[in-house]
Amino acid sequence: MTTPMVEIYTKWGCPYCVRAKALLDAKGVDYAEYDITLGGSKKAEMETRVPGARTVPQILIGGEAVGGSDELHTLDRAGKLDRMLGR
Repeated sequence: MTTPMVEIYTKWGCPYCVRAKALLDAKGVDYAEYDITLGGSKKAEMETRVPGARTVPQILIGGEAVGGSDELHTLDRAGKLDRMLGR
């Protein structure tokens, strides 16, 4: 099974972003991080890919929006995150 691409939109100083990245790091997951602290094209991209998203982090696994830090941890506790990561 192929490992899906994991992407995370973050802002500097965001504790929820740190928490989400810590979980991914603990699992040994490679991810692309897009810092939208100053807005710009990546913020616009996030808003297009995740309609209605106004907070960070926004996490995508295999192109599918899974939500933020709380949702990521909920998936992990339910045993669903590893499956989504192809494990």
